[in-house]
Amino acid sequence: MKRVLILPTLALATLATTGSALGSAPPVRSGLEPEAWNVDASHTEINFSVRHFFTPVSGSFHSFDVSLDFDAENPEASRVRVTIDVASIDTRNERRDAHLRSGDFFDAERYPQMTFESTSVRRVAPDRLLARGQLTIKDTTREVELPISLLGVKDLPTPMQEMFGGITQVASFTAEAQVDRREFGVGVGNWAETAVVGSEVSISIALEANRK
Repeated sequence: MKRVLILPTLALATLATTGSALGSAPPVRSGLEPEAWNVDASHTEINFSVRHFFTPVSGSFHSFDVSLDFDAENPEASRVRVTIDVASIDTRNERRDAHLRSGDFFDAERYPQMTFESTSVRRVAPDRLLARGQLTIKDTTREVELPISLLGVKDLPTPMQEMFGGITQVASFTAEAQVDRREFGVGVGNWAETAVVGSEVSISIALEANRK
């Protein structure tokens, strides 16, 4: 069963276009390589929430890397690869974070990173994209779909470009979805049961990207 996902995979959000933001589809370019965009980590968040008994507990991953090629005129040509450092998990409780890094859950020592790599992207509405790709957590890889919402794309005026170090364009996005942790072996032994820790993990992404 395919799962809807937005993990870091977050950065796929930047696959929306200025034309999409204005409600018009730009012409498709053929044979041209997509442009590289930079994800602004200081204005990007990867958050999650999972139930503990009946109470939702939230957390974040603070360390991640995004490689993004984005074609503003042909988003179908865009590509993204996201790598998240599992040890950067933060639920604001050191004891709980250490348990999540342990072999009971993520086993961060053996599997220090989780990754997402896109295989396709398509526009489903003027301000919506749907990306498909391979998500790997621990030793399991599954195909997932990532719905993306475009908040806006802005061309910076020349004085502002100089103020921000030559950045000419900025784009912002959000995405939300759910994954089943059991499909990736996150939670083994007694922790595979869902009475204490729920199976469904809600993920929310806020992402900002720019280009020069």
